[in-house]
Amino acid sequence: MRQIFAKRFLSGTALLLLVSFGGSVLPSPLMSSVVMAAEPAKPMVEGFDIDDVDTISGAYLAARTANTDRDFSMAVALYQKALRFEPQDLEIRESLMLSLLMAGRFEEGAKFATELRKDQAVERVTAIVRGLDAIKSKNYRAAEKILAYKGPNDLDRLTNALLTAWAKMGAGRGKEALSDLDKLKGPAWYGIFKNYNSGVMAAAIGDQARARSYLSNVITDREGGATAPDTFLRSVMALATLEAKAGNKRQALDALAAGDEVLNNYPPFKAMRERVEKGEDIKPQVATANEGAASVLFSIGGALNRQGAQDTVALYLQLSRALDPDSADALIMLGGIAEGNKQNDLAISLYKQVPADSPMRRISEMQLGLALAEAGKVEESKAHLKSLIASDPQDIRSYLAYGSVLSDAKDYAEMAANYDKAAEIIGPAPGKNQWPVFFQRGIAYERLKKWDQAEPNFRKALELNPQQPQVLNYLGYSWVDMNRNLQEGLDMIKKAVELKPDDGYIVDSLGWAYYRLGRFDDAVEELERAVQLKAGDATINDHLGDAYWRVGRKLEATFQWRQVLAFKPEPELITAVQEKLEKGLPDLPATSAADATPPAAPAPSAPAQTTAPAQPAPPATPPAAPAEPPAPGAETPKAPTTTPAPAPAEIPAKPPADSPVQPQAPEPNKPMDKAPEPAPAPAPATPPASDQPEKKS
Repeated sequence: MRQIFAKRFLSGTALLLLVSFGGSVLPSPLMSSVVMAAEPAKPMVEGFDIDDVDTISGAYLAARTANTDRDFSMAVALYQKALRFEPQDLEIRESLMLSLLMAGRFEEGAKFATELRKDQAVERVTAIVRGLDAIKSKNYRAAEKILAYKGPNDLDRLTNALLTAWAKMGAGRGKEALSDLDKLKGPAWYGIFKNYNSGVMAAAIGDQARARSYLSNVITDREGGATAPDTFLRSVMALATLEAKAGNKRQALDALAAGDEVLNNYPPFKAMRERVEKGEDIKPQVATANEGAASVLFSIGGALNRQGAQDTVALYLQLSRALDPDSADALIMLGGIAEGNKQNDLAISLYKQVPADSPMRRISEMQLGLALAEAGKVEESKAHLKSLIASDPQDIRSYLAYGSVLSDAKDYAEMAANYDKAAEIIGPAPGKNQWPVFFQRGIAYERLKKWDQAEPNFRKALELNPQQPQVLNYLGYSWVDMNRNLQEGLDMIKKAVELKPDDGYIVDSLGWAYYRLGRFDDAVEELERAVQLKAGDATINDHLGDAYWRVGRKLEATFQWRQVLAFKPEPELITAVQEKLEKGLPDLPATSAADATPPAAPAPSAPAQTTAPAQPAPPATPPAAPAEPPAPGAETPKAPTTTPAPAPAEIPAKPPADSPVQPQAPEPNKPMDKAPEPAPAPAPATPPASDQPEKKS
């Protein structure tokens, strides 16, 4: 989970900029449950040999299993085998085409797209694929014909119109393409996509004035930035590139400064600023029809990048890479999706492919460090991230990434020292967006049982960002757990719940705080809601079991505790729950529960950290609001595991093993064998409850 967040923070600007702008992203259009390509393929079952599959049903079912596991190379091989039994089977051919595309095998997938062009079940996919194939082959007239769209779906209409414009641009009709885009009518969220594509297209044909106007419109369009954060960031860099190439150094730096207001200290902005100041030549983001068409798929994929849509996003990115295989944005976003799918080796491979001269290179290096740790290569990860810090000690995100790995390794002494150095670099006047450094520093000292050093850091984080639900939750729970500032602590947790009412971990903290205060009926109410919000979490079920026991619902309590064991938690929790199942909880003292003073215990378990992006990424990551990206490992702290103890139960200091650092991981997507029904047009962006993606501890 930590990596998932880090990934998005660094690579996928969508979350970063959504944090700043607030709002929602587009609904999934082409496919609602395609799965992300994973290579190299791994056997679905140890000892599985594709040569042993000798029936069509066996090959087809095994292929679907591989698809579900996001093992697309294996899925392709199995669908191909099934097709040998039934060469004309439509469903197998559809599934094979999609698996080929998801595996990054565009040319082979395009052949099936041509064969299936009249198949309405996958028509929306085949039209795009055939159009891209024509553009790639410089057969621009054919591309225009294939991409002609008169259907009702707004997103499909926009996608096809943008791709058609780039086909005309490739045919030398750039002015006509710009005129077509000016005439394109649609929902308000069309604006950012039209302006960005028109801007880079105008720049490509040498019309600097129009390019400047279009790109400036993007930078001032905050609602559009919330819809497509990655496109916002790319527009900032495109405008800076335009001005730099025109010799307007001051205007180029001003464009980057405007981007800094939304996403301060964004590594690609910093890298470009250095090049502008040195007068170095900067390559345009988009200079050809191929790159333009690729950017269309990337921008829309980035806008769709959200929980539950990763597979759809991966399809757009793979199609984008078919025309621009070295796109750093697409590589980083695909890497982030791979991390979310626990395909760490694939993620590492993708991050390493980012070109060395790309402004996105530093982001990819941070994500690489996090992916190495997630893959179990902790020492290699530490060495890699320490080298990043050494190469640029002023880059605070490097400290956040390194601190995330140290947190997972429970090396709290080194974690504290790391954040001490980061705080020293920041100086006496930290900015609002630097709250994650102090939050994570506080966690490190709390884990070291140095509350006198932890509390000031939590307070500083809250001072910098008073509406940050993770900080409110962590500090409030810590106070309640230690029997200090009880009312203020409870009020903080309640405020955190108001800010993130759908965060199961924060709701769990409120329920557990009620439990610690002897308010067992209130605890049951909140903990039941927490279990619904975050099903399958051992700690939350354990808490609910304890609360049920205290209100006399002992049969339900034992059921919850047995559920905990089914989730295979850490050994300490297993031991505690087994004892509860054998003996129950101790009786309450003679005094009323409400009057009972809970024994002091360690504060809630430390959430894992992540780095800001990742972006963070995919295609490129979307932009956020004027707030700095969330800290790499910052997450929603979760109430610690309970041990059998007299009323209110004690909470051990050991943090949960899966402490994440970013938005909660999305549920796995179902594999897609056919294109879904058209999705409705996206709703206007709405401001977020807070300026950081949700996280769990």
